[in-house]
Amino acid sequence: MTYDQIGATAGTVWETLDRNGPLTFAALMEEVDAPQSLSFMAIGWLSREEKLRFETADGDYLVSLA
Repeated sequence: MTYDQIGATAGTVWETLDRNGPLTFAALMEEVDAPQSLSFMAIGWLSREEKLRFETADGDYLVSLA
């Protein structure tokens, strides 16, 4: 994995949430359609920048833009 791949996937995560609104973690991962490890890194990147919010939702997490 490169920083460019992680950054590009972070952009995809951001665009997906911007377009669709809050999604469960499972739905977000499906929409982004990237390898799971890459998706986790991208979500972590955005989370570290305080760009995402997380709420528990029926055994999953609801992810939204901050």
